[in-house]
Parts: sequence; C-alpha cells; structure tokens
Amino acid sequence: MFAPSQNDVRTFFCTAWRKHLAGEPLSAMDTLAAQWTERHPEYHADLSDLEAALAAVYTVDEGRTNPFLHLSMHLSISEQVSIDQPRGIRQAVELLAAKRGDLHAAQHEVMDCLGEMLWESQRSGRPPDPHAYLDRVRRRATA
Repeated sequence: MFAPSQNDVRTFFCTAWRKHLAGEPLSAMDTLAAQWTERHPEYHADLSDLEAALAAVYTVDEGRTNPFLHLSMHLSISEQVSIDQPRGIRQAVELLAAKRGDLHAAQHEVMDCLGEMLWESQRSGRPPDPHAYLDRVRRRATA
C-alpha cells in the first residue's frame, strides 16, 4: 500500500500544476490532478509556490479548505469511478452527475459522503464501510 507523506502529496500537486502551466509532458495522474486543479482557481496560488505549500498549515479555525486534501479527494473519487470500487460507485456517480448536470458538483457531494465514511471510521475505530458510503451516494443520486 502506498502511503505518501504530506510533503509528497503537496509536492505532487504543485509539480503537476507547474508542468501543466509550462506545457511539459504529464503522466496520467499529473493530467488528472491538473484537470481538477483547473476547476479550482481558488487553489492556483497555493499550488504555484512549492515552498509555501510545504510550510502551510490549514486549520479549521482559519475557515479555509485544505486544497491538497480537497484535490486528493477528487483524485480518489476519480480513481474509484475508473475501477468501479466499491462496485456500483461508477453508476452512482454517473447518476448523480446527470442529476446535477455537472460532474464537478456531483464529486463535491460524493466528497461529503466519503468524508462521512472516514469520520465514522475514525470515531468508531472500525475500518471504513464502503457499503454505507455507496448507499449515501446512491441516496443522493436517486433522491
């Protein structure tokens, strides 16, 4: 299992964004990261300065979203959809995107479901429950 450090994640996103802006060749994952970053202009400055990104601290008290966490969740959901894991997530996300008329808006709703699953797992000390996660996404897609 790959477990990147906070600095690894921040370096990855900053490097992918820099390469994208410079027109340099991108890996498939770099391309996906750059595509999601394009959808979030509010994060462009954060990703344009690697040293500042590595030093930044994002706290709830600031009332500001951690751009690296947010973009990582976009990548996680994109990967889940691409491999349909948990089974059925692809269809649920596609239905939600059709309902909302926008994949980006749908992904933000899926993020809420993913965050709830992770929070419940941390709170209970049990492994994440992919079935409860999928059920949440399906409810949003069909409600």
